[in-house]
Amino acid sequence: MSVIPPRQRPLQQFFRSGPMPCPYLPGRVERKLFTRLFGPQASEVNSTLSRAGFRRSHDIVYRPVCPACNACVPVRIPVADFILSRSQRRVLRANEGIQLIERPATATVEQFRLFSAYQRERHSDSDMARMTLADFVSMVDDGRSDTVLFEARNESGLLIGCILTDRLADGLSAVYSFFNTAETLRSFGTYLILKLIELCRSESLPYVYLGYWIDGSRKMAYKAHFRPLEALGHDGWALLSEVTDPGGTMP
Repeated sequence: MSVIPPRQRPLQQFFRSGPMPCPYLPGRVERKLFTRLFGPQASEVNSTLSRAGFRRSHDIVYRPVCPACNACVPVRIPVADFILSRSQRRVLRANEGIQLIERPATATVEQFRLFSAYQRERHSDSDMARMTLADFVSMVDDGRSDTVLFEARNESGLLIGCILTDRLADGLSAVYSFFNTAETLRSFGTYLILKLIELCRSESLPYVYLGYWIDGSRKMAYKAHFRPLEALGHDGWALLSEVTDPGGTMP
């Protein structure tokens, strides 16, 4: 396989989006700095930008650059220091019969049906609730960068959860998860992240990247239950409790 010399590689171009209503904080406006993943260096770019607080969606890697607001804080779990809470131990026990299977990042109708049911129950007012099968295929297939889908199946083989995951140079990035919301006792969103932590430990990878955490956002509150949790500030990654200037800059 040929390798493109550094001077001949296409330049990674960054763009700034126009103002849009913030999906998390009412009355605020968001803007994003973003670039596209392409070519043989896509995995390397994704890893580098994830360490700098970016997040992938389709073939776009972005981070908020909102005027007068730095509420979106990039967070990750340092797996070597992670300690299971009592409630998280209960979650693992409740899911002992679940089989987690790694699949290529290729969308299926079975996954789409579960995804659609999840959106109707949890996010009925969002744009994702209106996604078609073609939209779902695009979400899974576009921008794949060492990307896999972990399927969770119960004792009968029924698909009850999925988590789209990017493999990074220093860990795993939880891109998006969805699951059977009727399985309330299983706390399935928590379970899927716990399994990523286990996988990182087994592969000697240091971090699970969770995207953004927003203080006071109900949708983001679950992320703070994984402790310790690191956040990116202007001085780099540190424990969330120690970061007083969230919204770190690119290294």
